[in-house]
Amino acid sequence: MLTDVVSEQPEKKEKFIPEFQAELKTRIVEMPDAIYKASGVKILGKRIKSLLFTTDVAIIKNSNAQSVIAVYPFTPQLTIMQSIVDVASVPVFLGVGGGTTTGQRSVDLAFQAEQMGAYGVIVNAPMKKEVITEINKRIDIPVIATIASDKDDYITKLNAGADMLNVSAGANTAALVKQIRDEVGPMVPIIATGGPTEESIEETIEAGANAITFTPPTSAEIFAEVMVNYRSQSN
Repeated sequence: MLTDVVSEQPEKKEKFIPEFQAELKTRIVEMPDAIYKASGVKILGKRIKSLLFTTDVAIIKNSNAQSVIAVYPFTPQLTIMQSIVDVASVPVFLGVGGGTTTGQRSVDLAFQAEQMGAYGVIVNAPMKKEVITEINKRIDIPVIATIASDKDDYITKLNAGADMLNVSAGANTAALVKQIRDEVGPMVPIIATGGPTEESIEETIEAGANAITFTPPTSAEIFAEVMVNYRSQSN
């Protein structure tokens, strides 16, 4: 019987992954395993599943993320952009405005980001479609439009020249990813925030996200844990 044949099949073994750890670099920020269940997005020949959401160069240098997404609540500045690209040993996606910073300034920042070696530029949710179009005309790397809620007109942003979507809708992210995926189909690359747990990351991937952004603990939080250990050793 077929059931007998199936039951006799050997169990699929997991691949053994050899690992090397440097003595002085054991304390790194590791991406949740669930992220690597995503399909990934292939950009300039590199398949990317995990994006580290931070501008902290110490964390960027001490993580195993496949890429960095550098978006921050200040006017984008070339010195910050350059510092992050210089420190990172992985692809970097740089924010070029969308709210306070927009128009020609964002277009110029996007061009500068490409010259620095960025793998893509992120425009914040308020960015007007006309500016997205101008950025798309000016650069040869992906334009990634942030979608913050179901009120954002993601279809218009895609038609304006956005190459990918970056869904960041808090607790509603997975539901919004599913809504977008159902509407735009399988071909549009979707990056999304995965939330704090393995389960929430898997839910976001199942909803249709190709890659996941992960917010790491801050340097202060990591250092606090280290100091607890140091104090216990001194007692």
